[in-house]
Amino acid sequence: MRGTLDLSRPVLFATVALLTVLILLPMGWLLVSSLLDKQGELTFGNFVTLFTDSSFLEPLETTLIISVSVAAICCAVAAPMGWLVARTDMPMRRTVRTLMMATLVTPPFVGAIAWEMLAAPNSGLLNQLWRLLTGAGADQSLFDIYTLPSLIFVIACYTLPYVFILVANSLDRMPGELEDASSMLGGSAWQTARRITVPLALPVLLAGALVAFLQALNLFGSPAILAIPAGFHTLTTKIWSLFQFPPKAELAAAASLPLLLLTILLLRAQSMVLGRRSYAVLGGKYGEPRLVRLGVLRMPALLLCLFVLAMPFFLPYLALFNSAFSRVASRIVSAETITLHNFRFTFVELSSTLPALWNTFLLATLTATIGALLALVIAYIVARKAMVGHRVLAFLATAPLAIPGIVLGVGLFIAYTRPPLQLYGTLWILLIAFVTIELPAAYQQLGSAFHAVHPELEEAGRMLGASRLRTLADITAPLLRTAVAATWCFVFVAVLRELSAAVILFTSETKVLSVLIFDLKESGDVGAIAVLSLVMIAITTVVVALANWLGGGGGRGLVRS
Repeated sequence: MRGTLDLSRPVLFATVALLTVLILLPMGWLLVSSLLDKQGELTFGNFVTLFTDSSFLEPLETTLIISVSVAAICCAVAAPMGWLVARTDMPMRRTVRTLMMATLVTPPFVGAIAWEMLAAPNSGLLNQLWRLLTGAGADQSLFDIYTLPSLIFVIACYTLPYVFILVANSLDRMPGELEDASSMLGGSAWQTARRITVPLALPVLLAGALVAFLQALNLFGSPAILAIPAGFHTLTTKIWSLFQFPPKAELAAAASLPLLLLTILLLRAQSMVLGRRSYAVLGGKYGEPRLVRLGVLRMPALLLCLFVLAMPFFLPYLALFNSAFSRVASRIVSAETITLHNFRFTFVELSSTLPALWNTFLLATLTATIGALLALVIAYIVARKAMVGHRVLAFLATAPLAIPGIVLGVGLFIAYTRPPLQLYGTLWILLIAFVTIELPAAYQQLGSAFHAVHPELEEAGRMLGASRLRTLADITAPLLRTAVAATWCFVFVAVLRELSAAVILFTSETKVLSVLIFDLKESGDVGAIAVLSLVMIAITTVVVALANWLGGGGGRGLVRS
């Protein structure tokens, strides 16, 4: 074995070089382009325009209003729901938790489309039902989805699960002895909650608020579906609009940098909040908390939770199924009007469906494979300190967390529409985007899995003459196969859902499923939109279930859209 060629060091260095190019090249071009005018001359005019022109200031103000509102709503709803599920005897607590996590399967832009089907002023199913029940005129409506409050509501619906999971898991881990001690010393339920439960849960709730703020800040799909028809922009949709003819890449680059910097600052703040030790619990093993008995409030609490779940789960799915099987997509389906025409139109008559599905599955498979292998090598280098600068490598692997999808799309567009690598218009640029976006989730999952494999197993292989690459392939990787498989599944799902970067980088020949749904929204093919949305959700559900069965955990790749 000692006589064979050792490719370990070249492979490790190639991994470092690839990771550096993936991240630094588009971000470098983004910065350079923001400082150039159309003639390629150095200028700060792009930033002057950005901070003086009302067409840029208004989207920024709108985005901040949305982000703050979504964060406040999510915390106000998630905290009580998390407490009911984790700390009370409310019936069906496990079912409520499962359904809340199941809402993560729905891409936010698909949720926005479903709510458009429900609450559009003229054709919305809820408005039609209201007119039917009240006899109101055809020009009257109960809901109008094309408003700023409605957009905030829809974004909050699909951001709430992230905050709920953080809060509920935190309350699950909270030791019950502290609350028991408070009760034994005469403290009332209110005093115990105020002095014990709330202080212990507060750091996680603040972190949840930052998660919600970031989600709303960087989201493209929902604002593109609902804000643009309403006549206003958010920062992400404004950046996207700068690529409409004629494209203004330099202004898009300048508008992307504040979004990037704000994201980095908020992620740093989130890390500091989660790293607080002000209310740390010291000690060893603690018992489970005693459940609070709700008494006569048990059923009202359950009904409240089910009502909340109806917003992101029950009502949108009903709308999608109705539009998919209805002869007229904007009418309530009945036994007389049910049809499979929308499925036939989508998969037989619509010429762009099969190419988009092929592009999506090809890119998802390649991204999942490359991303999982790259993350495995990086996690190995970092966990085993296999080379100098492994901490820098860990930073680079997680750096895309701070890059919003729309910003990365702008950076890649600028970087790869010029020599020596003119990749725009090919699937390669989408592959680079997807690998870059999903790498942090893959790296974090596999980095955690490496802690379960003792390094002595690899050291034994090295002592017998095997190279680092050989021990990784023959010893470590097989031990991590379930974690690698689960990571592969989650990256695959994330690519299916990705819209924000793809919408900047696609061409007519490189459409993927998410972009096709977005394009059909503009052409008004509601039935086809519903069919493709259900197909996306069904595939996502199956793959996520497979990943969970393999023992994988949740990943950040499901966040963006």
